[in-house]
This record gives sequence, structure tokens and C-alpha cells, in this order.
Amino acid sequence: MTTYKNLFKQTLIYGVATVLPRVISFLLVSLHTKAMPDKKMYGEVTVLFSYMIFLNVILSYGMETSFFRFYHKEDKKVNVVSTTLVSLFWSSILFLCGALLFQKSIASFLEVDKEYVNYAIWILALDALVILPFSKLRAEQKPIRYAAIKLFNVFVNMFLSLFFLIVLPDLAHSNPHGFWSSIFIKDYQVGYVFLSQLIASLFTFLVFIPNYITSSWFFDKGLWKKMIQYGWPILFAGIAFGINEHFDKILLDKLLPEHIAKAEVGAYAACYKIGLFMVLYRTAYTLGIEPFFFSQAGNSNAPQTYATVTKYFVILGSLILLVVVVFADVIKFIMLRQPEYWEAMKIVPLIIIANFFLGIYTSLSVWYKLIDRTIIGAYISVVGAVITLVLNYLLIPKFSYMGSAIATIAAYGSMMLISYFMGRTKYPIPFDMPKILGYLGASILLACISFYVPVLRETYIFGIIAILGFSYYIYKNEKEVILKTFKRK
Repeated sequence: MTTYKNLFKQTLIYGVATVLPRVISFLLVSLHTKAMPDKKMYGEVTVLFSYMIFLNVILSYGMETSFFRFYHKEDKKVNVVSTTLVSLFWSSILFLCGALLFQKSIASFLEVDKEYVNYAIWILALDALVILPFSKLRAEQKPIRYAAIKLFNVFVNMFLSLFFLIVLPDLAHSNPHGFWSSIFIKDYQVGYVFLSQLIASLFTFLVFIPNYITSSWFFDKGLWKKMIQYGWPILFAGIAFGINEHFDKILLDKLLPEHIAKAEVGAYAACYKIGLFMVLYRTAYTLGIEPFFFSQAGNSNAPQTYATVTKYFVILGSLILLVVVVFADVIKFIMLRQPEYWEAMKIVPLIIIANFFLGIYTSLSVWYKLIDRTIIGAYISVVGAVITLVLNYLLIPKFSYMGSAIATIAAYGSMMLISYFMGRTKYPIPFDMPKILGYLGASILLACISFYVPVLRETYIFGIIAILGFSYYIYKNEKEVILKTFKRK
């Protein structure tokens, strides 16, 4: 039980580092939608950030997961740290120089302002340079410092966004001939969003400068080759993940008629953010669980540990899913300030369920990482990406963003099932499937009934009763473990 308590504590801290920034990002969504009443502007921001996701994955090229694997595997951990740092540093610098050289061509290809591309290039490079320092904090089990720096980044971004989008325009308008008016740029909301993120990324990099100063800059070529061999499938899996997670926005922009495309993307992306609660939970779990799984790999009871952790991930996630869906219409008033964005609310349950499936897949995927067959993860992710692309291509022209939501849930659900059935033969884990399926099925059924039946959605009575009943169902079945976990010594 001590093992699970330690995992819970670390996951809680990582959760704070994830939840608070995401809560602030809720405020940013509210701020952005208020500052951009035209959905097309928010759509433009969304599309450009979607392209950046793919480059984020490429610039990390699987080294983060490789670092965790070899940090726990190799005796000379300092060599792992230094080799990873040198590799990521030079690859980031090469990207920065090359991208800046061709930024005009990139902007023309993406059909966006060159200045926005310039911001994006610097953001990508700076974020790549802090991959190793953040990973090192996780590997050394320093979640508090990790959380503090993550929060610092988000608060800087939030403060600057608030200043550029709300305060600066008011200052400029109150004194048309003053200093603030001279630096204010009208209709530059999109640029201010990226400028805020750039400054926040720069400050975060400066915090980690000591990591580069104190490093030995030792490069173990043999170790690096092994890390690349282990990590390159994760690169392709990451690209496939980027397709699953963000390519729908790009396809919406390309496949819908030009006069409505950006507006549809804006509404879809804004309502998609309500699914962030499940993303929070999934991300916090992933941050805490990946180092934990590797550290437990040598124990004889590791499979049972993985099975137990996965079951309780599903239990808590099922409750979160139900609560968020029931109160989605309350959340929209907080997050989406302009009613024009609410038209896409019908995608919310599907996106939340899809993100939950992805979280379950993350837990199930431990087996191929532990047997050093990360290529399998790449194959599974490619299957998901193909499903995403095909279904989006087929469904978007007819169903718009609802087609994208259906494609997302189909892709993540397929990945989850493939990983489970393959893992049964490659690395058997004794999952308690009757309970897992029972919790998952009950949560999804209750959530969909409460949301898609209009009379039940409007009154909240059914939803509240469903939450209370489901909570009691969990307590009744897991009472002994719950009491042991929270019992004070």
C-alpha cells in the first residue's frame, strides 16, 4: 500500500502542476473568446497551434521516454543526462536556424502571417530546449520544483495575455496620443496570443540555464544510438498522436467551404476545450505513472501492480467523465464567453470519452515499453492515425465538426482495444476486466443519457442522481481499499 500512496502523492503534485495551468488555460479560453468575438480569429490561432504540435513531437524525437528508460537502466546516470542534453540542444539549434532561414516559405505554405510563424519558430525551439531539464526533474522525483516552474510559465503567459488583449487596448483608447497607444497594434489579437507564449517560454528557458552551464557536455555515442533506436518508434507514435489529437482542426479548415471553415474550427476548438478536464486527469496520471512503471519493472509482482493501478485509474476517470458531462452546460458559461461558440457543444461528451479511452490506452501500453518493443506503440498509433484521417475525410463534408468528434472517439477506442488484446499475449497483466468494463460502461451510459436527452439535460435532476448513485456504487465495491488508502497511520 505504501507504493500506491507514494504514487498517489507524486501524481497529485504532478496533477497540481497540470491542473492549475489548465485551470488558467480555462481562463485563457474565456479571455481569448472574449477578445475574439469573431470565431474565425480563434480558428486561425487553433490551426497554427495544431501545426506546431507536430513540430513539437519531431523536435523531441522520442528522447523524453528514452531518457526515462535508460536513466533507470544505466548505472552511469550522469552520462544519460549529458548525452540527452547534448542531442536535444544541437537538434533544437539546427531547427531554429533552418526554420528562420525559410520562414517566409513556411508562412506562404501555411497561409499565415510571417510574423506569427516567427513567433512559432522561437516558441518551438525554446520548448525543445527544456525537454531534458523537465524530464530530469521527474526522473529525480522532484515534483514540487517541476510544478513550480510549470506554474511560473503559465502565470507569465496568463499575465501577458491579459495585458495585451484587455489592458493594453483600454490604455491605448483612453490616451490616443500617449505611450501605450504608440505600442498598441489594432486587430493584432492573434499576434498577441503567440507573443505572450513566446515570452513565457523564454523565461522558462532562462530558469533552466544552470542545467546547461553545469553540464559536462559529455556525449556517449554508443548510448545515444541505443536511445535513438529505442525512441524513434515513439517519434512516429507521437506524430500519429498529433494527427489523432490535432489534425482534425487542420482537416476542418481544408475540407469545409472557405467562407465557414475558420469559424467552424473556432467553435469546435473552443468546445473541445471543455474536454480538458479529462485531459488534465489523463496528463497528470501519465506524468506520474511513466517513471513509476519503469521503476517497478524489476519487481516480481509488477504485473499485478500495473493491473491495480489501471483499475483505479478507470474508476476515478469514470466518475470525472460523468461529472463533467452532467455539468458541461454550466462550464460553458465560464469558459466560452461568446454564445456564438456554443453551437458545437454537442461534441463535448464524445471528446471527453475519447480522451478517457486515450488515458486507458496509456496505462495499457506499458507492456511494449517494458519489453523494449516501442515499435508496437508506433504501429498502434499509426492505425489510430489512419482511422482519424479516413473518418475525418469521409465525415467532415457531411457532418462538419461532429464528424471529427466521431473520428476521434473511434481512433482512441481502437487503439485502446488493440493494445489490450496484443498485451494479453506479449506481456500478460491480470486486469480485473469485469469491474473495469462495469465502471466504464455505466459511466458512459449515464453520461450520454443525461446529455443527449433534452429534458434530462435541462433539469440536472437525473444527472445529479446518476453521480450520487455511481459514487455509491464505487464506494460499495471498493470500500476496503478506499479506507485503507486514506487511513492515517
